[in-house]
Amino acid sequence: MADETTGLTLHELKPAPGSHRERKRIGRGHGSGSGKTSGRGQKGQKSRSGSHRMRPGFEGGQMPLYMRLGKLRGPNHRKSMPMGPFRTRTTPVNVSALERFDEGVDVTPELLRSAGVVRTLKHPIKILGKGELSTRLTVTAHAFSKRAVELIEAAGGTAARVDGGPAVAESEPPKAAKKRKATSAPEPEAEAAPEPEGEADAEE
Repeated sequence: MADETTGLTLHELKPAPGSHRERKRIGRGHGSGSGKTSGRGQKGQKSRSGSHRMRPGFEGGQMPLYMRLGKLRGPNHRKSMPMGPFRTRTTPVNVSALERFDEGVDVTPELLRSAGVVRTLKHPIKILGKGELSTRLTVTAHAFSKRAVELIEAAGGTAARVDGGPAVAESEPPKAAKKRKATSAPEPEAEAAPEPEGEADAEE
């Protein structure tokens, strides 16, 4: 059936020029240019099947960069190595993702999971301050950034931690803490001045 406007028929339809290219046929003899080893070279890891589906950061079995650098002494520090239960992880949620909830809703980790904001509750949830928030909400999470608490309270809402602690820990500047420590130290008692020799003889 021909189209009255263009005069085309079904057997004349074809892709736009340059939009389709024939696949490269490999392993079809020496004369094809991609015969025998099919462009993979001889032997080695990259000549095997599945060799181009390695995980990010894999370096052929040698110690990868993310494990060679950034080590601290001891295995019980969060920056020592990514190992064991000492490596802490959090699931970040920006305040802009909370705009989907209605006014006055109590936003909990379970609600974030059911709404699809986070995929799992395996790691603690931390609310970050990227974006804007105009809805009054009561947000309950494991941790908050200082900016996130300011945005939530500016919208008339409340930020509360799961463990009941303060939303943002009050941290003292290092210089102020050092100055306070120096002023609170007790001053050494002044030594008594020695009496003049003349007065001591007169008393005798």
